[in-house]
Amino acid sequence: MDYGKYKYEQGKREREQHKKQRQQEVKGIKMRPVTAEHDFQVRVRHTLDFLEDGDKVKVTVQFKAREITHPEIGRRLMERMIEAVTEHAIIEKPPSLEGKMMTMILSPKA
Repeated sequence: MDYGKYKYEQGKREREQHKKQRQQEVKGIKMRPVTAEHDFQVRVRHTLDFLEDGDKVKVTVQFKAREITHPEIGRRLMERMIEAVTEHAIIEKPPSLEGKMMTMILSPKA
């Protein structure tokens, strides 16, 4: 048997195993309550890409200054995100307001 061929096959098997044992990462998407429609659609596309790769996604709406007096705007933005990715994601942690940031965590469907 050719030793070079053996080492190549062994490395190939190890790389394949490594792909299967890949850890799930938490990717982040940040938005503001005044995020425009096109920017929102870009965030949705990025979220779908992350979910298809098997990663979890932490969606954050960050409030600045007086925006915090209208948390319902951020909640509506989160609801739109949920509607856009509902076919590909499970809501692991629903939207919650923590200080000046509203966060939720989405995980990919099995």
